[in-house]
Amino acid sequence: MSFLKSFPPPGPSEGLLRQQPDTEAVLNGKGLGTGTLYIAESRLSWLDGSGLGFSLEYPTISLHALSRDRSDCLGEHLYVMVNAKFEEESKESVADEEEEDSDDDVEPITEFRFVPSDKSALEAMFTAMCECQALHPDPEDEDSDDYDEEEYDVEAHDGMEVDTTPTVAGQFEDADVDH
Repeated sequence: MSFLKSFPPPGPSEGLLRQQPDTEAVLNGKGLGTGTLYIAESRLSWLDGSGLGFSLEYPTISLHALSRDRSDCLGEHLYVMVNAKFEEESKESVADEEEEDSDDDVEPITEFRFVPSDKSALEAMFTAMCECQALHPDPEDEDSDDYDEEEYDVEAHDGMEVDTTPTVAGQFEDADVDH
């Protein structure tokens, strides 16, 4: 794969939160091999045993999730969707890129799956990803501009009227229920 490069793994100076050895990387359904996944505050990186790998910048990561589907041939894994194109360069892919460039509305999407040999590490991997992703908010997300860790005022933003009268414990217990 042409995008695999040799580089040093993220270290403590980059805020390394999790280093997960023996993790298989799968790109759009194609296995890249087994290596070490590095989850750092600055980037998400994977390196195989020979030192070749890739790094993903958090602003390009649009989604990360845990897949607990055991019927999937990969089993449980960390799923990462990236708004970029990663693949082996070939004449066909160059022709495909020219066709895709004509459609400006479609963003390229790449799916990575990280399958650790130690499945008990999945929750810690996901938590580390959440912490790091939170450090890199999406600048194009309009909703995040309105919410600066203060109470969100629904009426001011949505024009809806909201009844803010507090409820009293038990006030609905004697209501007649029609089925």
